[in-house]
Amino acid sequence: MTGIGVQNDSTEREAAMKSLLPTTIASPFGRYAHGVEIPPGWRIAITSGQLALAPDGTIPDDPRAQADLCFANCAAILAEAGMTPQNTIRIAAFVTRREHMQAYMAARDAWLGDIKTLPASTLVIVTGFTRPEFLVEVEVTAAAP
Repeated sequence: MTGIGVQNDSTEREAAMKSLLPTTIASPFGRYAHGVEIPPGWRIAITSGQLALAPDGTIPDDPRAQADLCFANCAAILAEAGMTPQNTIRIAAFVTRREHMQAYMAARDAWLGDIKTLPASTLVIVTGFTRPEFLVEVEVTAAAP
């Protein structure tokens, strides 16, 4: 580990965090865990819901590009806390149409990369956001020593 709470060794994270996947309930529908256990004393970072708004005020047209931008915004917030996507313990996401689910899930899976301790995840279909051009919103909770 280097810096204040910054983990460069994903093995340390994998050993400390635990995906909760009880065999007594159905398996998750996608690449996520039913729950995540974190060790006592770890710091928590929670993002607000991130919409696909670029720093220059532009909004991508398609749901995959919007989801990618939402996750990029979440990564920037986590970086402010000395964390990375590897520290994610929960994702909550919202899409405006069922047809946007696959694009969102592809962006989520790409953002998570090759982590082995998968976060808990919820995806909800909503009727809309503050502006009609927004199609996706993402919130992330992360934890680190």
